[in-house]
Amino acid sequence: MASWSDFAASEPTLAAGIQALLQQYGPGLAYLATVRPDGAPRLHPVSPVLTDQGLFCFIVPSPKRRDLERDGRYALHSFPPEENDDEAILTGRATPVHDRRVIARLAADLHASPEVEWRLFELSIESATLRTHGPAGALPLAVGPAVTPLTRTWRAESARPLAAVG
Repeated sequence: MASWSDFAASEPTLAAGIQALLQQYGPGLAYLATVRPDGAPRLHPVSPVLTDQGLFCFIVPSPKRRDLERDGRYALHSFPPEENDDEAILTGRATPVHDRRVIARLAADLHASPEVEWRLFELSIESATLRTHGPAGALPLAVGPAVTPLTRTWRAESARPLAAVG
């Protein structure tokens, strides 16, 4: 596993593309998949927070928080852009943040309400994928030049990008 900052230092271009998709509407927006107690997936919208130190999520009491507290495995998928079908996917493990300085700094920076019972999780990265489809999208409805999608994937265990697949 790697932190967001380690991943971004290792693959700055890939990290920038993923960050652009996660923050395309301003604040971070993504779908978070967690693992239910019975092993089935559960999907939730979240607002991931990217900083120089890491990738974080504030999670209120909910099934997704219980899932992460029990089994930290996650997948994070960007919201779809309006103009194409590009997508960013991160997988890894979420862990509660206990460092009060980190919690206080992020809470202040993001105006997190002290009246809400949220918990801060850091999302470590096992794999990162960016898939670009071009302006026509994944399934072009109009006749036009075919664009082969480009997929770039990075895995923490190798600490280097895998070959781009077109």
